[in-house]
Amino acid sequence: MQEVLIALGLTLFAGMATGIGSVIAFVAKRTDYRFLSIATGFSAGVMLYVSFVEIFVKGTEALVATYGDYWGHWVNAASFFGGILLIGLIDNLIPAAENPHETHSEAETAPLHNPMAPIPECRDTESPDCHQHTQRHHKLMRMGLFTALAIGIHNFPEGLATFLAALQDPKLGVAIAIAVALHNIPEGISVSVPIYYATGNRKKAFLYSVMSGLAEPVGALIAYLALLFFTGGNAGVIPPQVMGVLFGAVAGIMVYISLDELLPTSRAYGKGHDSLLGLVGGMVVMAFSLLLMK
Repeated sequence: MQEVLIALGLTLFAGMATGIGSVIAFVAKRTDYRFLSIATGFSAGVMLYVSFVEIFVKGTEALVATYGDYWGHWVNAASFFGGILLIGLIDNLIPAAENPHETHSEAETAPLHNPMAPIPECRDTESPDCHQHTQRHHKLMRMGLFTALAIGIHNFPEGLATFLAALQDPKLGVAIAIAVALHNIPEGISVSVPIYYATGNRKKAFLYSVMSGLAEPVGALIAYLALLFFTGGNAGVIPPQVMGVLFGAVAGIMVYISLDELLPTSRAYGKGHDSLLGLVGGMVVMAFSLLLMK
C-alpha cells in the first residue's frame, strides 16, 4: 500500500504543475518563452532516455521471463507500438482548438494578466487552429465542459505512465514525475487561454487548468484499480506479464508525447538551439541519475 501511495503522490505532484502554469499566465507580465523552450526540451530528453534505456528494458525482462526469449521480445515490441497507437488515437480525436498542447501566441496570453490588452481576433474562421476568442454566452458551458473532457482524456495516459513507473521503482518515478511536471507547466498556460476566452473568468480558467492536472492522478488510480480487478491481482500486485505489457505501452506513450508534443512546443517557444540544449541536458541528467541509483 505504501508503494501505491508514493506512486499516487508523485502522479499528483506532476499533474498539479498545470496549476503552476496557469498562475504564471495570470501573474507574469511577460512569459519567459525561452525558459519554457528549454524546460519542455529537457522534459523530452528525460522521457526519451528513460523510455528506451529503462522502461522498455523492464518490459522486455518481464515478458521474456513469462513468454520466453523469442515471443517476449515480440510482445514487448507490440506493446510499445500499441502505446503509440493509443496516444495517437487520443491525440487525433481532440480538435486542435481544444488540444491543451497547442501553442498560443503572446498576443493570446496577454489579456490573461493585463485586462487592458486587446483581444486578438481570428481572421481565418475556417482554419482548425482558429480560436474563437469572442465566443460567449450560449456556447460557454458547452465549450468549457468539452474542453475539460478533452484535456482530461489527453492527460490520462501521462498519469498512467508516471504512476506505473513510480509503482515499479520510486526513484525512477521521481525522475519521470519531474519531467511530466515540467511538461505540464506550459500545458497549464495553454489550457488557461481557451478557457479564459470561453468564460471571461480568470478563476474558472485556473480551476479548469487544475482539473486538467487532476485527471492524471485520478485516471491513474482508476486504471490501477481496473487492472487489479480484471487481472485478478492478489494483495494489490499486478501480474508480471501484465506489467511487462504496460511498460512497453508506457514507453511508446512517452516517446510519442516527446516527439509529437514536447519537441515541437519547445521549438515553437525557443530560439536557436534552445530545444536541443534542453533535450541533451535532460538526457544527461537522466543518465547520471540512473547511474547514481545503481
